[in-house]
Amino acid sequence: MSILIFFIAHWFLSLFFQTFFQHRYASHHMFTTSKFWERVFYLMAYFFEGASFLNPRAYAIMHREHHAYSDTEKDPHSPHFFTDIFQMMKATIVTFRDHLKRIKEPEAHLAGYYPEWPLIDRIGSSILSRLLFGAAYTCFYIAFATHWWMFLLLPVHFMMGPIQGAIVNWCGHKYGYTNFDNKDKSKNTTPFDFLLLGELFQNNHHRHPNNANFGNKWFEIDPVYPIMKLMHRIRIIKLRKVS
Repeated sequence: MSILIFFIAHWFLSLFFQTFFQHRYASHHMFTTSKFWERVFYLMAYFFEGASFLNPRAYAIMHREHHAYSDTEKDPHSPHFFTDIFQMMKATIVTFRDHLKRIKEPEAHLAGYYPEWPLIDRIGSSILSRLLFGAAYTCFYIAFATHWWMFLLLPVHFMMGPIQGAIVNWCGHKYGYTNFDNKDKSKNTTPFDFLLLGELFQNNHHRHPNNANFGNKWFEIDPVYPIMKLMHRIRIIKLRKVS
């Protein structure tokens, strides 16, 4: 039971900070916040994403490329240009690494206005940090696993962020229904997206990329948006648009 609780907690906490901080804040500026809270969110993203911490600058640039060139050859992770999800994931990691190491300079209209914290960026992206988090996950499993099959979950902890991103980009542009004609292949994979915290409302998101609420129809519930509205009300963040 401890292992399953740990896995579920890591899945949703890692995912929450990826969608809330790297995606909705760093990439789209759906809200503003003070420098203090930005640093708090930065640290929490690093801690909960752990071994798969995603550098906010590199994430933001790559995600903006995805929106600018959605489902074209210049899209860094359109599933329609890869034979399987693993090839797409590999190409995404290469693009992310190029932005992380500043090998590839972003186009001018896609650059700037993303949070940076050089110390945490350096630590979080280091091999040592990723190995230490991986070792911590492994020790937890050694201490609490009651069946051998539980250890099969460990690789997911090591690559949590990229795995979640791959599911969103593959499924969100191949399977589901559409509310809007966005001139791309974005889909709302499921009308009840709790497993990916609203990220699979890709068709809605590509239509309104700066709207903090990824749901559009009455039955499309984005679990992250009510949390953001609460943060807005108690003045931790300021949403650009409140619906």
